Amino acid sequence: MTADPEIPNNIKPHDGRFIDGRHYFACRVYFEDTDFSGIVYHANYLRYMERARSDMLRGLEMNQHEAFGSGEGVYAVTDLDIKYVFPAKLDDDLVVISTVQKLRAASLIIEQKIMCGVRQITSASVQAAFLTPAGRPRRHPQAWTKAFASVMTQNNPE
Repeated sequence: MTADPEIPNNIKPHDGRFIDGRHYFACRVYFEDTDFSGIVYHANYLRYMERARSDMLRGLEMNQHEAFGSGEGVYAVTDLDIKYVFPAKLDDDLVVISTVQKLRAASLIIEQKIMCGVRQITSASVQAAFLTPAGRPRRHPQAWTKAFASVMTQNNPE
């Protein structure tokens, strides 16, 4: 298979990045994300946050697909506390900011907020557990623990 010469090599399906231990993930509100009035349907904020968390893991070189396939495990949301502050609307450019707040033996807490410019749209505290393919808690892989600890240190330099 040859590459399409009209598609630049630097186009990537995601462009999340870490800055000072926080992960930034941009997205846009499309028509399909909204209700009849052009306001984002409440469950779609969870989709934006899930995409940002998945991109954050990729940015930390964590491959959940491989880990699950090898029998090691995968993350699953076990608790979520979300606050809706202001509605996002059709065509808004949003940024999901994700920060790892707490790392436990088999789970972590990620604080996320969705911003539209300087306006906060929503915020959430998400607990995710690392589970075996059978659904039992398991310690994070050692390399993953180190990666999470590194971004936590960047976020909270003391």
